[in-house]
Amino acid sequence: MTQIASTLAQQIARFVHTERLAPGEALTERSLAEKFLVSRSPIRTALRELQRAGVLTTAERGGFAVADPRAAETFTDAEPAPDGSEEVYLAIARDRLAAEIPDRISENELLRRYGITRARLQALLRRMSEEGWAERLPGHGWRFLPVLTSMETYRQSYSFRQAIEPAALLEKGFALDRPVLERHLEQQRRLVAGEILDISAVRLFEINSEMHEAIIECSRNAFFIESLRRVDRLRRLIEYQQQVDRELARARCIEHVRILELVLEGRNWEAADKMREHLRSLGPLKAPPSTP
Repeated sequence: MTQIASTLAQQIARFVHTERLAPGEALTERSLAEKFLVSRSPIRTALRELQRAGVLTTAERGGFAVADPRAAETFTDAEPAPDGSEEVYLAIARDRLAAEIPDRISENELLRRYGITRARLQALLRRMSEEGWAERLPGHGWRFLPVLTSMETYRQSYSFRQAIEPAALLEKGFALDRPVLERHLEQQRRLVAGEILDISAVRLFEINSEMHEAIIECSRNAFFIESLRRVDRLRRLIEYQQQVDRELARARCIEHVRILELVLEGRNWEAADKMREHLRSLGPLKAPPSTP
C-alpha cells in the first residue's frame, strides 16, 4: 500500500469514528474522493485495507459499508511504525534533482543504491509514477521524466503562472465548481488554524498545488489546465527540497483563503488581482538563515 493510501485509510477511519457512523452506513469511492480531494484509485486501496482491518464490510449492492465503528477507533490509534520509505523517497528526489542518478535506471540498481526491499521500492516507484516524474519501461527498468533543475527555471515557472492563473479566472467560460472550492477553502482554513505547523513539505505542496489546479479547472480552458498541471509536475522536486518557513507558509495560506472567498462570491476580477499579487510574491519557502 502506498503512503498516500495508508494516510487515507487513517483519515477515513477517523471520519467513521468522529462522525459516529453506524454499522451498515455506506461509504462510496466518489464521495470520499471528493471529501479528501484525491482520485478514486488510492481511496479504493484504503477501503480494502479498512475491510481487512474489520472497519468496513462489503455492502449488499456493492461498494463498502461500516462494519464496526469501534474498530475504526482502534485503527486510528494504531499508528504504523515508520519504515523509512519517506526518507528514501526524498533521497531519490534529491539525487534526481542533483543529476546523481541517470534518466534510465533498473530496479536492481535502485535496490543497490538505496538498500531497501523490492516491495518497498516498487511502492515508491508507483507513487512517483502517479505523481508524474517517473514511468515504467519494459522489463524492470524505469525512466525519470524531465523536471526543473535550477532555481532560475523555478522562478520562471512562477512568471508563467502569473500570466495564466489570473487570466483563467477571467475566462468567459469560467464555471464555478462550488463544492470542490469550498472543500479547498475548509482545508486552507485548517492549515491557517494550526495544521501548517506539522504538515510535511511534500503534503503541503500537494494541498496547495491541488487548490490552484481546482481553481484553474473552473476556467474550462484545456490549455490553461494542462499547462498548470505540467508546471506543477516539473517543479515538484525543487519544492520537496525547500526548508519550509512555517509562518511564511501560513501567510500564503491566508492569501489562499482570501482568493477562494472572492471566487466563491463571484468576484473574479478581484480574485484575479489577488492571484497575480499572490504569485508575484511566491518563491522558495526557505526559512531565513540563522545568524551566529
